[in-house]
Amino acid sequence: MEEVLNIFVKSIFIDNMVFAYFLGMCSYLAISKTVKTSVGLGIAVIFVLGITVPINYILENYLLAPGALSWISADFKDLDLSFLSFIIFIAIIASMVQLVEMFIEKFSPALYSSLGIFLPLIAVNCAILGGALFMQEREYTSILHATSFGLGSGVGWFLAIVGIAAIREKIEYSNIPPALRGLGISFIITGLMGIAFMSFLGIKL
Repeated sequence: MEEVLNIFVKSIFIDNMVFAYFLGMCSYLAISKTVKTSVGLGIAVIFVLGITVPINYILENYLLAPGALSWISADFKDLDLSFLSFIIFIAIIASMVQLVEMFIEKFSPALYSSLGIFLPLIAVNCAILGGALFMQEREYTSILHATSFGLGSGVGWFLAIVGIAAIREKIEYSNIPPALRGLGISFIITGLMGIAFMSFLGIKL
């Protein structure tokens, strides 16, 4: 259980998808104009990462990896379907995003309208696919570890977008030089937040 908690905390603060790897920046910058829409998209990302990473872990270990099909028969012990990883991972992600989109449209039409095109674009959000690929690369030993990583990565992305949204709402009332207004100051703030998150590298987990 301690290892699961370590993976969760590390994926939020140390291996943050935005500040450590700069993944999912398009949605991060486009949606973070208000806290309300940022919270909605952040929760959607947590859900998608929390569901798709463990599902893709199961598919990776019991279907795609070299010798993964040996549980069916010894005849399949040399079969390698890893070349299908990208296609399978993206198909799972797209399916989950479609479910999220339908749910939000049904129960929160205002949020659905606010998120606009960026809600279905979660399917091609590199942070989502990055979660599946990092899971594959790090070779987690159990589905619990993979789930912890997926949820932690989602929470980290959520904190990043809500944090920048809160700052952007406040600086609307600040005297910012015209050349830096909009995305200019947002890039600078993102860099400063990334430097701030680097302080967590000193934590020993």
